[in-house]
Amino acid sequence: MDSNDTSPDEYADTEDPDDTDLRDAPARDRATDISRDVDIDDVLDDEADDSQGLFDDLLSGEPIFENKEVLRPSYTPHELPHRNEQINQMATILVSALRGDTPSNILIYGKTGTGKTASAKFVSKELESTSQKYDVPCEVEYINCEVTDTQYRVLAQLANKFIEKNRAVVEERLDDLTDLRSSVTDGGPTLSEAPFDSLDDVEERIETLEADLAEMEAVPMTGWPTDRVYSSFFEAVDYHERVVVIMLDEIDKLVEKSGDDTLYNLSRMNSELDNSRISIMGISNDLKFTDFLDPRVKSSLGEEEIVFPPYDANQLRDILQHRADVAFKGGALTEDVIPLCAAFAAQEHGDARRALDLLRTAGELAERSQADTVEENHVRQAQDKIELDRVVEVVRTLPTQSKIVLFAIILLEKNGVHNINTGEVYNIYKRLCEEIDADVLTQRRVTDLISELDMLGIVNAVVVSKGRYGRTKEISLSVPVEETEAVLLSDSRLGDIENAQPFVQARFDN
Repeated sequence: MDSNDTSPDEYADTEDPDDTDLRDAPARDRATDISRDVDIDDVLDDEADDSQGLFDDLLSGEPIFENKEVLRPSYTPHELPHRNEQINQMATILVSALRGDTPSNILIYGKTGTGKTASAKFVSKELESTSQKYDVPCEVEYINCEVTDTQYRVLAQLANKFIEKNRAVVEERLDDLTDLRSSVTDGGPTLSEAPFDSLDDVEERIETLEADLAEMEAVPMTGWPTDRVYSSFFEAVDYHERVVVIMLDEIDKLVEKSGDDTLYNLSRMNSELDNSRISIMGISNDLKFTDFLDPRVKSSLGEEEIVFPPYDANQLRDILQHRADVAFKGGALTEDVIPLCAAFAAQEHGDARRALDLLRTAGELAERSQADTVEENHVRQAQDKIELDRVVEVVRTLPTQSKIVLFAIILLEKNGVHNINTGEVYNIYKRLCEEIDADVLTQRRVTDLISELDMLGIVNAVVVSKGRYGRTKEISLSVPVEETEAVLLSDSRLGDIENAQPFVQARFDN
Protein backbone atom coordinates (compact mmCIF):
# COMPACT_ATOMS: atom_id res chain seq x y z
CA MET A 1 0.00 0.00 0.00
CA ASP A 2 1.27 3.46 -0.85
CA SER A 3 2.46 5.49 2.15
CA ASN A 4 0.05 8.24 1.20
CA ASP A 5 -2.93 5.92 1.40
CA THR A 6 -4.74 5.78 4.65
CA SER A 7 -6.94 2.93 5.71
CA PRO A 8 -10.48 3.46 6.81
CA ASP A 9 -9.51 2.40 10.29
CA GLU A 10 -6.93 5.14 10.47
CA TYR A 11 -9.57 7.73 9.47
CA ALA A 12 -11.69 6.45 12.28
CA ASP A 13 -8.85 6.89 14.69
CA THR A 14 -8.28 10.52 13.67
CA GLU A 15 -11.94 11.71 13.73
CA ASP A 16 -13.14 14.15 16.40
CA PRO A 17 -14.95 12.20 19.14
CA ASP A 18 -17.83 14.72 19.10
CA ASP A 19 -18.32 14.16 15.38
CA THR A 20 -18.31 10.44 15.98
CA ASP A 21 -21.04 10.81 18.60
CA LEU A 22 -23.11 13.00 16.31
CA ARG A 23 -22.71 10.59 13.39
CA ASP A 24 -23.69 7.58 15.45
CA ALA A 25 -26.65 9.39 17.12
CA PRO A 26 -30.18 8.68 15.89
CA ALA A 27 -31.49 11.10 13.24
CA ARG A 28 -34.10 12.67 15.59
CA ASP A 29 -31.46 13.41 18.25
CA ARG A 30 -29.17 14.98 15.68
CA ALA A 31 -31.92 17.30 14.48
CA THR A 32 -32.52 18.29 18.08
CA ASP A 33 -28.86 19.07 18.60
CA ILE A 34 -28.58 21.09 15.41
CA SER A 35 -31.61 23.21 16.28
CA ARG A 36 -30.70 23.54 19.95
CA ASP A 37 -29.71 27.19 19.47
CA VAL A 38 -32.78 28.07 17.34
CA ASP A 39 -36.16 28.85 19.01
CA ILE A 40 -39.03 27.68 16.74
CA ASP A 41 -41.50 30.09 18.42
CA ASP A 42 -39.20 33.01 17.59
CA VAL A 43 -39.16 31.95 13.94
CA LEU A 44 -42.95 31.74 13.82
CA ASP A 45 -43.29 35.12 15.55
CA ASP A 46 -40.90 36.66 13.03
CA GLU A 47 -42.98 35.22 10.16
CA ALA A 48 -46.18 36.60 11.74
CA ASP A 49 -44.60 40.05 12.08
CA ASP A 50 -43.48 39.96 8.46
CA SER A 51 -47.03 39.06 7.30
CA GLN A 52 -48.75 42.07 8.89
CA GLY A 53 -51.26 42.99 6.20
CA LEU A 54 -53.30 46.00 5.21
CA PHE A 55 -56.21 45.14 7.51
CA ASP A 56 -54.15 44.07 10.56
CA ASP A 57 -53.25 47.68 11.38
CA LEU A 58 -56.87 48.74 10.98
CA LEU A 59 -58.10 45.92 13.22
CA SER A 60 -55.53 46.71 15.91
CA GLY A 61 -57.50 49.81 17.00
CA GLU A 62 -60.23 49.54 19.61
CA PRO A 63 -63.69 49.59 17.94
CA ILE A 64 -66.07 52.42 18.81
CA PHE A 65 -69.26 50.72 17.64
CA GLU A 66 -71.13 48.04 19.56
CA ASN A 67 -73.80 47.54 16.88
CA LYS A 68 -73.56 49.85 13.86
CA GLU A 69 -76.70 48.39 12.18
CA VAL A 70 -78.85 50.23 14.74
CA LEU A 71 -77.93 53.50 12.99
CA ARG A 72 -79.02 52.36 9.51
CA PRO A 73 -82.42 53.33 7.99
CA SER A 74 -83.31 49.65 7.44
CA TYR A 75 -83.29 48.96 11.19
CA THR A 76 -86.70 48.86 12.88
CA PRO A 77 -86.29 49.76 16.59
CA HIS A 78 -88.30 48.20 19.42
CA GLU A 79 -89.40 51.68 20.47
CA LEU A 80 -90.06 54.82 18.43
CA PRO A 81 -89.82 58.02 20.52
CA HIS A 82 -92.31 60.82 19.76
CA ARG A 83 -94.45 58.70 17.40
CA ASN A 84 -96.86 57.10 19.88
CA GLU A 85 -99.82 59.12 18.60
CA GLN A 86 -99.36 58.02 14.97
CA ILE A 87 -98.62 54.40 15.99
CA ASN A 88 -101.80 54.26 18.08
CA GLN A 89 -103.80 55.66 15.15
CA MET A 90 -102.51 52.90 12.88
CA ALA A 91 -103.16 50.22 15.50
CA THR A 92 -106.73 51.45 16.04
CA ILE A 93 -107.44 51.11 12.31
CA LEU A 94 -105.68 47.75 11.79
CA VAL A 95 -107.09 45.99 14.89
CA SER A 96 -110.16 45.02 12.84
CA ALA A 97 -107.86 42.65 10.87
CA LEU A 98 -107.44 40.60 14.06
CA ARG A 99 -111.22 40.23 14.19
CA GLY A 100 -111.27 38.89 10.63
CA ASP A 101 -112.73 42.10 9.20
CA THR A 102 -111.31 44.29 6.43
CA PRO A 103 -109.35 47.27 7.84
CA SER A 104 -109.79 50.68 6.23
CA ASN A 105 -107.15 51.74 3.70
CA ILE A 106 -104.55 54.10 5.18
CA LEU A 107 -102.50 56.89 3.57
CA ILE A 108 -99.47 58.06 5.56
CA TYR A 109 -97.91 61.42 4.68
CA GLY A 110 -94.77 63.18 5.87
CA LYS A 111 -91.38 64.51 4.78
CA THR A 112 -88.35 62.24 4.42
CA GLY A 113 -87.00 60.96 7.73
CA THR A 114 -90.10 61.61 9.84
CA GLY A 115 -90.50 57.96 10.89
CA LYS A 116 -93.28 56.91 8.49
CA THR A 117 -91.79 53.62 7.26
CA ALA A 118 -90.24 52.71 10.63
CA SER A 119 -93.58 53.27 12.40
CA ALA A 120 -95.55 51.33 9.77
CA LYS A 121 -93.11 48.39 9.95
CA PHE A 122 -93.23 48.46 13.75
CA VAL A 123 -97.04 48.28 13.74
CA SER A 124 -96.93 45.54 11.08
CA LYS A 125 -94.60 43.37 13.20
CA GLU A 126 -96.89 43.80 16.18
CA LEU A 127 -99.92 42.93 14.04
CA GLU A 128 -98.36 39.72 12.70
CA SER A 129 -97.08 38.58 16.11
CA THR A 130 -100.49 39.22 17.71
CA SER A 131 -102.25 37.35 14.89
CA GLN A 132 -100.06 34.30 15.57
CA LYS A 133 -100.81 34.58 19.28
CA TYR A 134 -104.57 34.45 18.66
CA ASP A 135 -104.25 32.10 15.65
CA VAL A 136 -105.82 34.61 13.24
CA PRO A 137 -104.61 34.45 9.60
CA CYS A 138 -103.25 37.99 9.12
CA GLU A 139 -100.29 38.93 6.90
CA VAL A 140 -98.45 42.13 5.93
CA GLU A 141 -96.55 42.46 2.64
CA TYR A 142 -94.09 45.34 2.09
CA ILE A 143 -93.35 46.75 -1.39
CA ASN A 144 -90.89 49.61 -2.03
CA CYS A 145 -92.41 51.39 -5.05
CA GLU A 146 -89.22 53.33 -5.73
CA VAL A 147 -87.71 50.00 -6.82
CA THR A 148 -90.85 48.09 -7.84
CA ASP A 149 -92.41 50.94 -9.80
CA THR A 150 -94.74 49.37 -12.40
CA GLN A 151 -98.09 47.60 -12.14
CA TYR A 152 -96.60 44.39 -13.60
CA ARG A 153 -93.74 44.28 -11.08
CA VAL A 154 -95.95 45.07 -8.09
CA LEU A 155 -98.50 42.38 -8.99
CA ALA A 156 -95.78 39.83 -9.90
CA GLN A 157 -93.89 40.40 -6.65
CA LEU A 158 -97.06 40.10 -4.57
CA ALA A 159 -98.24 37.02 -6.50
CA ASN A 160 -94.91 35.25 -5.98
CA LYS A 161 -94.89 35.99 -2.26
CA PHE A 162 -98.35 34.44 -1.83
CA ILE A 163 -97.56 31.51 -4.16
CA GLU A 164 -94.49 30.73 -2.03
CA LYS A 165 -96.55 30.85 1.17
CA ASN A 166 -99.31 28.71 -0.36
CA ARG A 167 -96.78 26.09 -1.48
CA ALA A 168 -95.38 25.88 2.06
CA VAL A 169 -98.90 25.42 3.50
CA VAL A 170 -99.82 22.74 0.91
CA GLU A 171 -96.54 20.84 1.37
CA GLU A 172 -97.01 20.80 5.15
CA ARG A 173 -100.60 19.58 4.75
CA LEU A 174 -99.48 16.88 2.28
CA ASP A 175 -96.88 15.61 4.76
CA ASP A 176 -99.57 15.34 7.47
CA LEU A 177 -101.98 13.50 5.16
CA THR A 178 -99.26 11.14 3.90
CA ASP A 179 -98.35 10.27 7.50
CA LEU A 180 -102.04 9.72 8.29
CA ARG A 181 -102.47 7.43 5.28
CA SER A 182 -99.40 5.39 6.20
CA SER A 183 -100.53 5.11 9.81
CA VAL A 184 -103.99 3.84 8.88
CA THR A 185 -102.61 1.44 6.25
CA ASP A 186 -100.17 -0.03 8.78
CA GLY A 187 -102.99 -0.73 11.23
CA GLY A 188 -102.38 2.30 13.42
CA PRO A 189 -105.03 4.77 14.69
CA THR A 190 -108.30 4.87 12.79
CA LEU A 191 -109.84 7.91 11.08
CA SER A 192 -112.28 8.48 13.95
CA GLU A 193 -110.47 11.65 15.09
CA ALA A 194 -109.61 12.86 11.57
CA PRO A 195 -112.02 14.92 9.40
CA PHE A 196 -112.27 12.06 6.88
CA ASP A 197 -114.82 9.25 6.61
CA SER A 198 -112.58 6.80 4.78
CA LEU A 199 -109.11 6.20 3.41
CA ASP A 200 -110.48 7.02 -0.05
CA ASP A 201 -111.33 10.53 1.19
CA VAL A 202 -107.73 10.94 2.36
CA GLU A 203 -106.45 9.77 -1.03
CA GLU A 204 -108.78 12.16 -2.82
CA ARG A 205 -107.62 15.08 -0.66
CA ILE A 206 -103.95 14.23 -1.32
CA GLU A 207 -104.60 14.16 -5.08
CA THR A 208 -106.37 17.54 -4.90
CA LEU A 209 -103.49 19.14 -2.99
CA GLU A 210 -100.91 17.66 -5.37
CA ALA A 211 -102.85 19.09 -8.32
CA ASP A 212 -102.98 22.50 -6.59
CA LEU A 213 -99.25 22.37 -5.95
CA ALA A 214 -98.54 21.57 -9.61
CA GLU A 215 -100.58 24.62 -10.70
CA MET A 216 -98.74 27.05 -8.39
CA GLU A 217 -96.43 28.47 -11.05
CA ALA A 218 -94.18 31.42 -10.14
CA VAL A 219 -94.81 34.60 -12.14
CA PRO A 220 -91.78 35.74 -14.23
CA MET A 221 -90.73 39.37 -13.80
CA THR A 222 -91.40 40.03 -17.50
CA GLY A 223 -93.23 38.43 -20.38
CA TRP A 224 -96.78 37.73 -19.22
CA PRO A 225 -99.83 39.83 -20.13
CA THR A 226 -100.79 42.04 -17.18
CA ASP A 227 -104.24 40.47 -16.86
CA ARG A 228 -102.64 37.02 -16.45
CA VAL A 229 -100.34 38.35 -13.71
CA TYR A 230 -103.34 39.93 -11.98
CA SER A 231 -105.25 36.64 -12.24
CA SER A 232 -102.31 34.71 -10.69
CA PHE A 233 -102.12 37.21 -7.83
CA PHE A 234 -105.88 37.06 -7.30
CA GLU A 235 -105.90 33.23 -7.14
CA ALA A 236 -102.82 33.12 -4.89
CA VAL A 237 -104.16 35.59 -2.34
CA ASP A 238 -107.62 33.98 -2.29
CA TYR A 239 -106.32 30.39 -1.95
CA HIS A 240 -107.28 30.27 1.74
CA GLU A 241 -108.79 32.58 4.34
CA ARG A 242 -106.63 35.50 5.50
CA VAL A 243 -106.56 39.27 5.96
CA VAL A 244 -103.73 40.93 4.00
CA VAL A 245 -102.29 44.41 4.53
CA ILE A 246 -100.27 45.55 1.48
CA MET A 247 -97.79 48.26 2.48
CA LEU A 248 -96.78 50.41 -0.54
CA ASP A 249 -93.83 52.60 0.45
CA GLU A 250 -93.12 55.63 -1.82
CA ILE A 251 -96.58 55.07 -3.35
CA ASP A 252 -96.31 58.40 -5.24
CA LYS A 253 -93.43 56.94 -7.32
CA LEU A 254 -95.72 54.12 -8.49
CA VAL A 255 -98.48 56.57 -9.48
CA GLU A 256 -95.96 58.88 -11.18
CA LYS A 257 -94.47 56.02 -13.25
CA SER A 258 -97.51 53.82 -13.97
CA GLY A 259 -100.63 55.85 -13.22
CA ASP A 260 -103.30 54.75 -10.76
CA ASP A 261 -104.32 51.45 -12.41
CA THR A 262 -102.55 49.36 -9.75
CA LEU A 263 -104.26 51.21 -6.91
CA TYR A 264 -107.61 50.95 -8.66
CA ASN A 265 -107.29 47.18 -9.11
CA LEU A 266 -106.07 46.56 -5.56
CA SER A 267 -108.70 48.79 -3.95
CA ARG A 268 -111.49 47.02 -5.87
CA MET A 269 -110.35 43.45 -5.18
CA ASN A 270 -112.38 42.93 -2.01
CA SER A 271 -115.62 42.90 -3.98
CA GLU A 272 -114.37 39.84 -5.93
CA LEU A 273 -112.49 37.87 -3.25
CA ASP A 274 -114.25 34.92 -1.58
CA ASN A 275 -111.84 33.87 1.20
CA SER A 276 -109.47 36.81 1.75
CA ARG A 277 -109.65 40.50 2.53
CA ILE A 278 -107.14 43.15 1.40
CA SER A 279 -106.23 46.51 2.91
CA ILE A 280 -103.76 49.02 1.43
CA MET A 281 -101.35 51.12 3.47
CA GLY A 282 -99.72 53.80 1.28
CA ILE A 283 -96.70 55.83 2.42
CA SER A 284 -95.75 59.04 0.61
CA ASN A 285 -93.44 62.06 0.93
CA ASP A 286 -95.72 64.03 -1.39
CA LEU A 287 -98.81 65.45 0.32
CA LYS A 288 -100.39 66.36 -3.02
CA PHE A 289 -99.98 63.14 -4.98
CA THR A 290 -103.68 62.22 -4.50
CA ASP A 291 -104.60 65.32 -6.53
CA PHE A 292 -103.63 63.35 -9.67
CA LEU A 293 -105.64 60.22 -8.81
CA ASP A 294 -108.91 59.20 -10.40
CA PRO A 295 -111.75 60.38 -8.06
CA ARG A 296 -112.94 56.76 -7.64
CA VAL A 297 -109.45 55.60 -6.58
CA LYS A 298 -109.03 58.61 -4.32
CA SER A 299 -112.30 57.96 -2.50
CA SER A 300 -111.63 54.24 -1.96
CA LEU A 301 -107.93 54.62 -1.14
CA GLY A 302 -107.86 57.60 1.18
CA GLU A 303 -110.27 56.32 3.83
CA GLU A 304 -107.89 57.15 6.70
CA GLU A 305 -105.04 59.67 6.55
CA ILE A 306 -102.20 60.01 9.07
CA VAL A 307 -99.71 62.90 8.90
CA PHE A 308 -96.19 62.65 10.37
CA PRO A 309 -94.86 66.11 11.27
CA PRO A 310 -91.08 66.82 11.13
CA TYR A 311 -89.04 66.27 14.30
CA ASP A 312 -87.65 69.28 16.15
CA ALA A 313 -84.07 69.39 17.52
CA ASN A 314 -85.05 68.11 21.00
CA GLN A 315 -86.97 65.15 19.56
CA LEU A 316 -84.05 64.30 17.26
CA ARG A 317 -81.75 64.40 20.28
CA ASP A 318 -83.94 61.84 22.08
CA ILE A 319 -83.99 59.56 19.00
CA LEU A 320 -80.20 59.76 18.58
CA GLN A 321 -79.58 59.12 22.27
CA HIS A 322 -81.93 56.14 22.16
CA ARG A 323 -80.02 54.59 19.23
CA ALA A 324 -76.53 55.67 20.40
CA ASP A 325 -76.96 53.79 23.70
CA VAL A 326 -77.18 50.56 21.67
CA ALA A 327 -74.91 51.45 18.73
CA PHE A 328 -71.79 52.71 20.55
CA LYS A 329 -69.59 51.41 23.34
CA GLY A 330 -69.87 53.22 26.66
CA GLY A 331 -68.13 56.60 26.74
CA ALA A 332 -67.49 56.60 22.99
CA LEU A 333 -69.31 59.94 22.40
CA THR A 334 -68.40 63.34 23.79
CA GLU A 335 -71.28 65.40 25.18
CA ASP A 336 -71.59 67.76 22.22
CA VAL A 337 -71.84 65.09 19.46
CA ILE A 338 -75.55 64.21 19.72
CA PRO A 339 -76.78 67.85 20.15
CA LEU A 340 -74.72 68.89 17.10
CA CYS A 341 -76.06 66.01 14.94
CA ALA A 342 -79.61 66.91 16.03
CA ALA A 343 -79.05 70.61 15.23
CA PHE A 344 -77.70 69.86 11.72
CA ALA A 345 -80.63 67.51 10.97
CA ALA A 346 -83.22 69.94 12.37
CA GLN A 347 -82.06 72.45 9.75
CA GLU A 348 -82.86 69.78 7.11
CA HIS A 349 -86.62 69.80 7.89
CA GLY A 350 -86.30 67.52 10.95
CA ASP A 351 -84.95 64.50 9.07
CA ALA A 352 -84.17 61.68 11.55
CA ARG A 353 -82.61 59.57 8.79
CA ARG A 354 -80.17 62.39 8.09
CA ALA A 355 -79.35 62.66 11.81
CA LEU A 356 -78.66 58.92 12.07
CA ASP A 357 -76.49 58.98 8.91
CA LEU A 358 -74.55 61.90 10.37
CA LEU A 359 -73.95 60.12 13.68
CA ARG A 360 -72.93 56.85 11.97
CA THR A 361 -70.58 58.62 9.52
CA ALA A 362 -69.00 60.61 12.38
CA GLY A 363 -68.38 57.32 14.22
CA GLU A 364 -66.85 55.75 11.11
CA LEU A 365 -64.53 58.74 10.60
CA ALA A 366 -63.43 58.57 14.25
CA GLU A 367 -62.82 54.82 13.96
CA ARG A 368 -60.78 55.24 10.76
CA SER A 369 -58.57 57.84 12.43
CA GLN A 370 -58.23 55.39 15.40
CA ALA A 371 -59.61 57.99 17.82
CA ASP A 372 -60.85 56.80 21.21
CA THR A 373 -64.00 58.94 21.11
CA VAL A 374 -66.30 60.62 18.57
CA GLU A 375 -65.92 64.39 18.87
CA GLU A 376 -67.43 67.58 17.43
CA ASN A 377 -64.85 67.80 14.63
CA HIS A 378 -65.84 64.30 13.44
CA VAL A 379 -69.48 65.44 13.17
CA ARG A 380 -68.47 68.50 11.11
CA GLN A 381 -66.33 66.30 8.83
CA ALA A 382 -69.27 63.91 8.46
CA GLN A 383 -71.57 66.81 7.54
CA ASP A 384 -69.19 67.87 4.75
CA LYS A 385 -68.77 64.27 3.55
CA ILE A 386 -72.52 63.55 3.42
CA GLU A 387 -73.19 66.83 1.61
CA LEU A 388 -70.47 66.03 -0.94
CA ASP A 389 -71.77 62.46 -1.39
CA ARG A 390 -75.25 63.87 -2.06
CA VAL A 391 -73.88 66.30 -4.64
CA VAL A 392 -71.84 63.56 -6.33
CA GLU A 393 -74.88 61.27 -6.58
CA VAL A 394 -77.15 64.03 -7.96
CA VAL A 395 -74.56 65.19 -10.52
CA ARG A 396 -73.72 61.62 -11.57
CA THR A 397 -77.37 60.86 -12.41
CA LEU A 398 -78.02 64.05 -14.41
CA PRO A 399 -79.00 63.70 -18.11
CA THR A 400 -76.18 64.35 -20.59
CA GLN A 401 -77.54 67.74 -21.71
CA SER A 402 -77.77 68.96 -18.09
CA LYS A 403 -74.19 67.79 -17.54
CA ILE A 404 -72.98 69.85 -20.54
CA VAL A 405 -74.81 72.95 -19.24
CA LEU A 406 -73.27 72.43 -15.78
CA PHE A 407 -69.80 71.98 -17.31
CA ALA A 408 -70.25 75.25 -19.22
CA ILE A 409 -70.98 77.05 -15.92
CA ILE A 410 -67.90 75.42 -14.31
CA LEU A 411 -65.68 76.59 -17.22
CA LEU A 412 -66.95 80.14 -16.85
CA GLU A 413 -66.31 80.16 -13.09
CA LYS A 414 -62.83 78.68 -13.55
CA ASN A 415 -62.06 81.49 -16.03
CA GLY A 416 -62.97 84.12 -13.44
CA VAL A 417 -66.43 85.07 -14.73
CA HIS A 418 -68.79 86.04 -11.90
CA ASN A 419 -72.56 86.64 -11.94
CA ILE A 420 -72.76 84.49 -15.08
CA ASN A 421 -75.75 85.15 -17.32
CA THR A 422 -77.76 82.73 -19.44
CA GLY A 423 -76.36 84.02 -22.75
CA GLU A 424 -72.77 83.32 -21.67
CA VAL A 425 -73.70 79.81 -20.55
CA TYR A 426 -75.47 79.16 -23.87
CA ASN A 427 -72.48 80.31 -25.94
CA ILE A 428 -70.10 77.95 -24.09
CA TYR A 429 -72.72 75.18 -24.12
CA LYS A 430 -72.97 75.31 -27.94
CA ARG A 431 -69.22 75.00 -28.37
CA LEU A 432 -69.04 72.09 -25.94
CA CYS A 433 -71.79 70.30 -27.87
CA GLU A 434 -69.75 70.72 -31.04
CA GLU A 435 -66.69 69.25 -29.28
CA ILE A 436 -68.46 66.00 -28.37
CA ASP A 437 -70.88 65.95 -31.34
CA ALA A 438 -74.02 66.31 -29.19
CA ASP A 439 -77.35 67.85 -30.23
CA VAL A 440 -77.63 71.57 -29.51
CA LEU A 441 -80.79 72.58 -27.67
CA THR A 442 -82.49 75.97 -27.96
CA GLN A 443 -81.60 78.74 -25.52
CA ARG A 444 -85.08 78.49 -23.97
CA ARG A 445 -84.55 74.79 -23.25
CA VAL A 446 -81.09 75.48 -21.76
CA THR A 447 -82.72 78.11 -19.52
CA ASP A 448 -85.14 75.41 -18.32
CA LEU A 449 -82.20 73.07 -17.60
CA ILE A 450 -80.53 75.83 -15.55
CA SER A 451 -83.76 76.19 -13.56
CA GLU A 452 -83.75 72.44 -12.91
CA LEU A 453 -80.13 72.63 -11.68
CA ASP A 454 -81.18 75.50 -9.44
CA MET A 455 -84.07 73.42 -8.05
CA LEU A 456 -81.62 70.56 -7.29
CA GLY A 457 -79.38 72.99 -5.38
CA ILE A 458 -76.42 72.55 -7.75
CA VAL A 459 -76.45 76.15 -9.00
CA ASN A 460 -77.94 79.34 -7.68
CA ALA A 461 -79.90 81.20 -10.38
CA VAL A 462 -81.40 84.58 -9.48
CA VAL A 463 -83.44 86.73 -11.88
CA VAL A 464 -82.16 90.32 -11.78
CA SER A 465 -83.42 93.43 -13.56
CA LYS A 466 -81.05 95.33 -15.86
CA GLY A 467 -83.40 98.29 -16.18
CA ARG A 468 -84.03 99.21 -19.81
CA TYR A 469 -81.86 96.24 -20.87
CA GLY A 470 -84.46 93.82 -19.52
CA ARG A 471 -84.07 90.97 -17.04
CA THR A 472 -81.56 88.13 -16.93
CA LYS A 473 -80.57 85.21 -14.72
CA GLU A 474 -77.35 85.55 -12.77
CA ILE A 475 -75.91 82.09 -12.15
CA SER A 476 -73.32 80.84 -9.67
CA LEU A 477 -72.27 77.35 -8.54
CA SER A 478 -73.52 76.07 -5.20
CA VAL A 479 -71.27 72.99 -5.15
CA PRO A 480 -67.47 72.42 -4.98
CA VAL A 481 -65.96 73.05 -8.42
CA GLU A 482 -63.18 70.42 -8.45
CA GLU A 483 -65.28 67.51 -7.18
CA THR A 484 -68.20 68.34 -9.47
CA GLU A 485 -65.93 68.62 -12.50
CA ALA A 486 -64.37 65.22 -11.67
CA VAL A 487 -67.82 63.59 -11.52
CA LEU A 488 -68.81 65.11 -14.88
CA LEU A 489 -65.60 63.96 -16.57
CA SER A 490 -66.12 60.41 -15.26
CA ASP A 491 -69.03 60.17 -17.74
CA SER A 492 -67.67 58.42 -20.84
CA ARG A 493 -69.75 60.72 -23.08
CA LEU A 494 -68.10 63.81 -21.61
CA GLY A 495 -64.58 62.37 -21.43
CA ASP A 496 -63.45 64.20 -24.59
CA ILE A 497 -64.59 67.53 -23.18
CA GLU A 498 -61.78 67.71 -20.61
CA ASN A 499 -59.26 69.46 -22.84
CA ALA A 500 -61.80 71.81 -24.38
CA GLN A 501 -61.05 75.45 -23.64
CA PRO A 502 -63.80 77.45 -25.34
CA PHE A 503 -63.19 81.14 -25.84
CA VAL A 504 -64.59 83.08 -22.88
CA GLN A 505 -65.38 86.66 -23.86
CA ALA A 506 -64.17 89.30 -21.39
CA ARG A 507 -66.69 91.65 -19.85
CA PHE A 508 -66.21 95.20 -18.54
CA ASP A 509 -67.36 94.20 -15.05
CA ASN A 510 -64.76 91.41 -14.95
